[in-house]
Amino acid sequence: MSIDRLLQGSKLRPEQIECLNSAYAGTLRSLCLVDRDDPIAEIVAKKVIEVGASGVGDPAEISKLVIEQLGVRRLPSV
Repeated sequence: MSIDRLLQGSKLRPEQIECLNSAYAGTLRSLCLVDRDDPIAEIVAKKVIEVGASGVGDPAEISKLVIEQLGVRRLPSV
C-alpha cells in the first residue's frame, strides 16, 4: 500500500505531497519495513498524514513524531 492511495483526491499542494511521501519512506526505512502491502505500512501512512496535517513540514521531523506516537523504537542505522 502506498501513501499515494490515501492522498488521492486530497487538496494538498505538490510540495506537501512530496514531503509526506518522503516522511513515509523515511519512517518505513527506520522501522525496517520493506513490504508496503504489510498492514503496518498502512498504519504508518495514516499516521504520517495525521502528523503532516498538524502543521509539521519537515519529513525527518514527521518521521520522528510518527515513530514516537506509534510507541516503537527506532532501529539503529545499518
